[in-house]
Amino acid sequence: MAANAAPQTAVMQSSTNYSFPQHRLRRTQNDPIKTPLVLVACGSFSPITYLHLRMFEMAADFAKFNTNFEILGGFLSPVGDAYKKAGLATAQHRLRMCELATDLTSTWLSVDPWEAMQSEYIPTAQVLDHFQYEINEVLGGVKNPDGTNKPIKVMLLAGADLIQTMSTPDVWSDEDLDHILGGFGTFIVERTGTDIDDAVSNLQKYKDNIYVIQQLIHNDVSSTKIRLFLRREMSIQYLIPAPVIEYINLHGLYGDDGASSMNSMRGKEVTSGSASLAVGASGSKS
Repeated sequence: MAANAAPQTAVMQSSTNYSFPQHRLRRTQNDPIKTPLVLVACGSFSPITYLHLRMFEMAADFAKFNTNFEILGGFLSPVGDAYKKAGLATAQHRLRMCELATDLTSTWLSVDPWEAMQSEYIPTAQVLDHFQYEINEVLGGVKNPDGTNKPIKVMLLAGADLIQTMSTPDVWSDEDLDHILGGFGTFIVERTGTDIDDAVSNLQKYKDNIYVIQQLIHNDVSSTKIRLFLRREMSIQYLIPAPVIEYINLHGLYGDDGASSMNSMRGKEVTSGSASLAVGASGSKS
């Protein structure tokens, strides 16, 4: 399915309880020669870390100096509770932690609750369809300086392990790979220990839609490590935003991952073509 086609998912795109967060989405383009771009990071964010936020800044710098894109906004899309994974706090908690992190640290990042609100697991391809629909069909894209409108390109922002799973046979369906990499494209942040060149070499048909970002200051903080520190009663100060730490302490989250653990959903990921999370130091829905 092409990226500008109707969304795949049967779930309603809007409801009385949902409103697309457009308050930080820039609606007027500065340079009409460039391609307007919105970045979307899907993930558990359990909890959100500085690396999740930093990835957007790295992508913005890369786009500014190495591409013809003009970034108009960035969105975090936390996975819903149907993604049954050990250590996953409820969607309500994860959404609020993402909101606290972005509200106080960024002027251009937003949190979209749509995916987290769904009662069923939503594959990455359908999440991107949702953003395509809300941004270009509902809002009408972006205005050029001359007042005319044009569509905004939506792309996935991901950790390095995502592209590695995409290059592994039988993990993602050909249909989803074509939909995500062919129709939308992705910005991939390098990670030590992941051979991105090897992974991309197996995805040559999509090479023009894959942008690899070098991590100049290496950061391997992950949600998994944060949860481990919390279980061991170790400090996580300066690893994640202070308001998020306060929220975790207030609600007693992650003291015992078993309290919020759910059965693995690995089989569903493979059949749906969403075998790995788009963001995180490990590239998994951490």
